[in-house]
Amino acid sequence: MTTDDEPDPAADTLEGGPGPGRVHKTGPSRREGRRDGTRSGPRSSRGTRDKRGPRGRTPYGPYPRGRGVPLPLLLPALLGLAFLLLPLLALLVRAPWSALPDQLTSAEVWQALRLSLVCATSATLVCLVLGVPLAWLLARTDFPGRGLVRALVTLPLVLPPVVGGVALLLALGRNGIVGQWLDSWFGITLPFTTTGVVVAETFVALPFLVISVEGTLRAADPRYEEAATTLGASRFTAFRRVTLPLIAPGIAAGAVLAWARALGEFGATITFAGNFPGRTQTMPLAVYLALQNNPEAAIALSLVLLTVSIAVLAGLRDRWMTPS
Repeated sequence: MTTDDEPDPAADTLEGGPGPGRVHKTGPSRREGRRDGTRSGPRSSRGTRDKRGPRGRTPYGPYPRGRGVPLPLLLPALLGLAFLLLPLLALLVRAPWSALPDQLTSAEVWQALRLSLVCATSATLVCLVLGVPLAWLLARTDFPGRGLVRALVTLPLVLPPVVGGVALLLALGRNGIVGQWLDSWFGITLPFTTTGVVVAETFVALPFLVISVEGTLRAADPRYEEAATTLGASRFTAFRRVTLPLIAPGIAAGAVLAWARALGEFGATITFAGNFPGRTQTMPLAVYLALQNNPEAAIALSLVLLTVSIAVLAGLRDRWMTPS
């Protein structure tokens, strides 16, 4: 005989309960709790276990994007945007659109344009030959002074171009540290020649390629190269057959940036190579010269360079304009 407060073992056995030797459970099972979407046991003070919402939402609602922009931040941002766009807009407004075909088809413009394209492309090829191995050296090897070497490689990015031209004259001029030996031994003179234009453009454009390729190499998984070397490939073969296909997009982006920088170079070119029409006068130098005598021709040449810049930005939109 049992009381009302005590469970009847016989009744439990007949009804499929715990029976003798079994534990009598008085609450919902853990499996039932999972089906109901609740947790068995004590609940934490924060409620549910995971409060992460769907993408683009916080646990307490959507991200407040575009809402409540502080006025002290909005006004300087709009002023900075206007400061960047106003000169470009003025160039488009003041452009002699009716006389533009005549300006662009003149012999001087085509001569400067052809020389600029040839020199910029040649400088880019030199940057590829020298910059890709240099980027691999900085990204894949560890040697004393690597940080100093990286700083020296990026120095032309912050160095004034005119200073770079003076440095090139002191190094490769006829009386320079290396240039005097080139002149006396091989009869090679670099300053004030078309080759000098290529040298000046390579000096200012090479860091753009090195930085781009080095970043791509650091992002690439080096285990592919290690796997190739364990299979018997030499390190150069692994670089040629494995690494180059992996970093090809980064090389292409760096080459485009280097080409655009070489095309727009002015200071180092005019200091090291001079401004001789048909020999060293590139597009930026032609703009500078035409601005003094023929402003309409200077505007037309500026529009050509602006179009090239927009084309470069459009070509790299996946790298620079894609939101993270």
